[in-house]
Order: sequence, then C-alpha cells, then structure tokens
Amino acid sequence: MTQTLTIDIYSDVMCPWCAIGYGQLTKALEALDGEIAAQVRWRPFELNPDMPAEGEGQEEHLQRKYGRSAEEGAKVRGQMKAIAESAGVSLAYEGEGEAPPAMMWNTRDCHKLLGFALEEAGPQVQTQLKLALFEAHFNHRKPLNQREVLLDIAAGVGLHREAAKAALDDEALEARVIAEERQAWDMNISGVPAMIINGKFLVPGAQGPETYVNVLRRVVEKSNAAAGG
Repeated sequence: MTQTLTIDIYSDVMCPWCAIGYGQLTKALEALDGEIAAQVRWRPFELNPDMPAEGEGQEEHLQRKYGRSAEEGAKVRGQMKAIAESAGVSLAYEGEGEAPPAMMWNTRDCHKLLGFALEEAGPQVQTQLKLALFEAHFNHRKPLNQREVLLDIAAGVGLHREAAKAALDDEALEARVIAEERQAWDMNISGVPAMIINGKFLVPGAQGPETYVNVLRRVVEKSNAAAGG
C-alpha cells in the first residue's frame, strides 16, 4: 500500500539548487513508486528580499555577495551544471538568438503567485507554476520583475489571469508570504532548498536521490511506529 507524505519545500525561484533539489527528489519518488508518494507544497523564502525592482546582474551580484572572482564563479557554475544534468534539470539558456544577461530579481511577487496557486488550485498546479517560473528564469531569462510576464506564466499553467492579477495586489496574501518567511527563520532555515516532511523532519540542501529515498523510508517507519503500525 502506497503511503503519502507531505513535503513542504522552502525555496526561491532564483535558487538553482532548489531546481536541482526538486529534480533529485523527483528521481527518489520515481524509485519509490508504489511504496511512497508525496504531496509537495512550495513555501516562500527570499534569498534577496532587499533586491531593487530593476534587479541586478547575476555575476555582479554573486561576486558582491560571496566575494568570489569570475574564475571561481565559472568553476562553481560548471560543477552545478554537471549536478543539474544528473538530476535531469537544465539550467542552460534555451531561447532563440544570443542569450540576454543573466539577472537576479526581487521574487516577492513570484511567492505571492505561488501562494495564490496553492490556495486557488492546489499543490499540483502550484508545482506546475513553480517549475514554469524556474524555466522562465533559468532557461529563458525572462524579466520576472515585470507583472505581465508573471501573469503570462500563471495563465500558462491554467490560473485565471485576472484573479492572479488581483492576488499580486492582495495585501493579506503578501502578509501571509512574509509570515511564512519569518516562520522559516524561526525554524533556523537560513538557506534553501529546505524540505520539511510531514511537518516534522527537516532535510536541508539539495541532496542526492539515494539520500531522499533513505530519509523518506525512515519517516514512514517512524510514522508507522508512532501509530502502532
């Protein structure tokens, strides 16, 4: 009998390791097909909450934030690309013509749309939106600071455009996003991805599929033992 777990993933759209971590988790769940299933919900975490509306060039941002040289950055990107490919995730530009500069954007509106998607359409559509935002950022380098771009992406996964537009202006929804981000810090989550399984078990960082398989099995074992099963 398949057992279903709830996995809350604290994540930011700008975070390549979040895309990689989800790819690895997906591989783990494929390996556990018929044994363990998961309901995934995406929770907000802003890596750069003070990012200005006009954004910042990715390389300049990373050099400034982490103090690394262009050569060190290129080495890290090469290592990340290899890990991403093994996870079945593409971080490469796939648009037409010459690639525009890679940018970092303020993601508050992205998180508001993701919160709206979860409330309005449920976890599966929310995941579709999250993956579409990853694709828009990493593969097409779309300006995620522009609301029309975000609304196009939301409509592309079946969300009602006008309702999504209203969500972006919803102060109560923004307050919930901020509250969830504070909750993450209260749980000592200072980096993403961070996955919380069944509301109890925290798995930090992007782990390999084997690690996720082992962790998910242990959670099921502990849950069954606690339930006397």
